[in-house]
Amino acid sequence: MSLSELIAGVEAHEQTLTVFNADGSVTDDLRGRFADRNVRVVRETTGSGRPGEFLTLSDGDGVYAATDIDSFYDSLDDRERVLGEDAGHGLLDHLDETLFTSWSIERMVAASREIEDRAWRVGEGSLYAGFQTLSTLQGELDLYERLGDSAVDVHAYAVPDIDPPAHSTFQLHLDRSEEIATSWFVVFDDGTDDEATTQKCALLAEEREPREFYGFWTYDPATVDYIVDHLVSRYGTVEQ
Repeated sequence: MSLSELIAGVEAHEQTLTVFNADGSVTDDLRGRFADRNVRVVRETTGSGRPGEFLTLSDGDGVYAATDIDSFYDSLDDRERVLGEDAGHGLLDHLDETLFTSWSIERMVAASREIEDRAWRVGEGSLYAGFQTLSTLQGELDLYERLGDSAVDVHAYAVPDIDPPAHSTFQLHLDRSEEIATSWFVVFDDGTDDEATTQKCALLAEEREPREFYGFWTYDPATVDYIVDHLVSRYGTVEQ
């Protein structure tokens, strides 16, 4: 399965966020917050009005997460302050792996920075970053030289539209495939298999319109492992 096919699989998995026993302003607010995500927000009322205001997340197979509204908003506030922190659990963890649409360059850079920062703070493991072109990597060279100078094993992927820049601390994988040309990804694998403590995370997107990106981010270890396995098997572990 290619990276594009993985994104398409997430895109096809629409989720429904149901708001129970709350006024319409809550529903309107959540629709605004998730306007660029593959999530349908609806409003419902229980017959008894109990157990108060709460949310459920469901798909075609049924409900698989629920939380009260106050806790959900607390998690949203924490996650929006620092995307890569572990403050949001439960329902938010499921929402992380929903498709986002038409993200701007600024939002893509901000999300990428959070994953790069996590790799820096953990200080070990492996980071895989797709820049589309070498000219884009050129502008990030200092940052990636610093990351590569740590104990993190850093791999960068790009189409060679310019001469390769001088580099010494990270592996550079050059490839002219459409997948590398259209994909923006930042993937951190801390090397830990313990799901309770792992710091694995990934941002994966493709450019479908000029400078507009569609994709998802995830904290699911199995999805991160899949992306890493694909990159290693397709593009190797040593510089090309």
